[in-house]
Amino acid sequence: AFSTLLILFHFLKCFHSPHAGVGLLTSLGHRPDHYMCYKNGGTCLHSSCPIYTKVIGTCYSGKAKCCK
Repeated sequence: AFSTLLILFHFLKCFHSPHAGVGLLTSLGHRPDHYMCYKNGGTCLHSSCPIYTKVIGTCYSGKAKCCK
């Protein structure tokens, strides 16, 4: 019984993590926004894009900018 509760706790802990859906979406053929940013030659930044670059998308589920 204790091991069942431990497994359930671990599952709930993983389910509520910030990137919980990333593995599920990737397994369905979708890629997270930060993956697509890097694949397209961009860089994920939480601050403004550097001079001579522009925002081309988002990263980390819209919490950062993809700059290129």
